[in-house]
Amino acid sequence: MSALALSVLLSLVSAVAYAGGAIVQEQVAVSHPDEQYAPLRRPSWWAAVALNGLGGLLHVVALAYGPLSLVQPLGALTIVFALPMAALFVGRRAGATAWRGAIMATVGLAGLLSLVGASDAQSLSAAQRVFAGLVTAAAVVALMIAGRAAHRHPVVRSVLLATASGIAFGMSSVFTKTVAVDWSGGVSGADLPSLAAIGVLATAGLMLSQASYRGAGLAAPLATLTVVNPVVAAAVGITMFGETFRYGTTGTALALSCGVVAAGGLILLTTERIQRTHAEPEPAAPVLDGEGGIVPAPAEEPAAALLREAVLVDEVAALREEMLVPAPAAPAAAEAALPDGTSDELLEKLGDEPPAYYGPFYGAAYIPVPVLDRHRTRVKS
Repeated sequence: MSALALSVLLSLVSAVAYAGGAIVQEQVAVSHPDEQYAPLRRPSWWAAVALNGLGGLLHVVALAYGPLSLVQPLGALTIVFALPMAALFVGRRAGATAWRGAIMATVGLAGLLSLVGASDAQSLSAAQRVFAGLVTAAAVVALMIAGRAAHRHPVVRSVLLATASGIAFGMSSVFTKTVAVDWSGGVSGADLPSLAAIGVLATAGLMLSQASYRGAGLAAPLATLTVVNPVVAAAVGITMFGETFRYGTTGTALALSCGVVAAGGLILLTTERIQRTHAEPEPAAPVLDGEGGIVPAPAEEPAAALLREAVLVDEVAALREEMLVPAPAAPAAAEAALPDGTSDELLEKLGDEPPAYYGPFYGAAYIPVPVLDRHRTRVKS
């Protein structure tokens, strides 16, 4: 196998490993929503960490065997692999809109990365590293605060956290490249702050990506992370490492067009998830108090309760009229059976009494109806 073919194979396996890690992270977020950032006690989460680590290792090895212009675009296939893998392993199917958004994001990102030209290896100065670290920390913290403020909109919150995760991972790659360039001339202790920055940024990116999957599905946060990560690294490479786009002005225009296509794919994925959330609202989880008990749901509004009660009363009255039929009139023999001393006034009252009601069939259980205008007759001894 040639070095180029081995690089392509390693890149594809790396994308599959990243996709598998994302699927496991999303499942952990669904099954344990109370643990947002680092569910350390969940073995499945550690499996996701291992898959992400394997994907990163294979990506680095692929870069050793193949050119950057080929390996980086192939890494964008993560979202394309993740959708069918999620449908196969966890039964989470994506709609046509999600597929269109995923393909647009992948094609746009692949085109953008393929237009970034190679440059001579160079490192960042100490001032540039401090500036990059401070700007990265400010951007990540700002996105986290914005995500916390958007807690009532899970999809928006997820995209904000995924963007923060992509920035952290992208800057981690920038510092990794800086240390690699420095170590080409020998290991130096001056790179310890950069190594610490790599560890902090990689850990923050992993935790933010875990939190981004809570309540927003798989496609939108994964596509956001997959696009933002290499775009941030490419932007830093162009501004600080002296990298340029190929083919001059034409290549720059094509790169901007590819960026628009990738952004359109992200917008499609986000709106598709928002529409699905509104169409199929998830049942509200029970709220627990400090002692572990369930807090009762808020009481219904008085106006709505009165309206509902009035509707129920009308339905019961209509059902009663349908089910109950009047009993047949008493025969004349019953009147003749009364005592001879019965007064005409009593006979008149008995004739005005409302009829009794039986069930739907004669012979069923007798259901007396209270008569409010009946006067009690006193019997004198």
